Amino acid sequence: MSIPIIAFFNNKGGVGKTSLVYHIAWMYAELGIRVLAVDLDPQANLTAAFLDEDRLAELWDEDEKSETIHECIRPLLEGTGDIGNPHIEEIGDNLSLIPGDLALSSFEDELSQQWPQCADGKPRAFRVITAFWRAIRKASLANDPGVVLVDVGPNLGAINRAALVASDHVVVPLSPDLFSLQGLKNLGPTLRRWRAEWTDRVARNPDPKRIELPAGNMCPAGYLVLQHAVRLDRPVKAYARWMRRIPGVYRQSVLDQDPGAPILPDQDPHCIGLLKHYRSLMPMAQEAHRPMFLLRPVDGAMGAHQAAVGGAWNDFSTLARRIAERTGLDFPETL
Repeated sequence: MSIPIIAFFNNKGGVGKTSLVYHIAWMYAELGIRVLAVDLDPQANLTAAFLDEDRLAELWDEDEKSETIHECIRPLLEGTGDIGNPHIEEIGDNLSLIPGDLALSSFEDELSQQWPQCADGKPRAFRVITAFWRAIRKASLANDPGVVLVDVGPNLGAINRAALVASDHVVVPLSPDLFSLQGLKNLGPTLRRWRAEWTDRVARNPDPKRIELPAGNMCPAGYLVLQHAVRLDRPVKAYARWMRRIPGVYRQSVLDQDPGAPILPDQDPHCIGLLKHYRSLMPMAQEAHRPMFLLRPVDGAMGAHQAAVGGAWNDFSTLARRIAERTGLDFPETL
């Protein structure tokens, strides 16, 4: 079975997407599945979540050869060659990272220029657009992951389009608010358009035997609702009105289906899960550079916090399994 490449994508920022990728990556690793996390967001927030500042300074050192996704694609960007071998940062047992880089934003214009050139069958255009996919493949051959998790920025630009072309599945994190719903209305049609345009470009490959291309399935795996406020196990009134609208907007905008009768996300088969805001644990996790469900007393998680740590473990392990079910990710038989 091929390795599933799962992108986490929402063009609305501030929904907790990067934190979600970080925790899902750690959870799969804890469950015994080797994970390759790929930071394709030019803000590099996922890389900063995994690594401390000293290591970041080493990775981004301009006086030395940097060890990031930007360095991997630099020869292609500068016209001096093809992509290099991506640096793989070992984070822990079963978990590694292709680090992000703020310099990646310089790739945006080149990707924009080469997208229409693919429609004309230009070989270099295909090499540029598939640079991320080919970097992931090179890293996978060296690292042998069971799953690849890709974090992208909150926009509908050319970098994200190339990242989605490289992806098999797309998980959409949402907040129950007006801004996320408006963003979803833009994201859905754009995702469908990118998929159709890439399918058309694949058919124009000038040399299929020599130029291997990703399918660019970008298959919607479902959505998650993050940081929803809860009172007595139900969303507070301020959020409830938006939560009722999420299922219909997702079906209409992302799946191009009839929105159907209004239902809540927990009744929607397209909803992967609901995650509350772990207010007391998040600052500890950020300080300790550990996922919330692995916090220890030495990290400050004592007393009632330990119960919250256990709850976070249950929530994220359930979520990880649901994502696996929707993306064809095999779990070890012993789990």
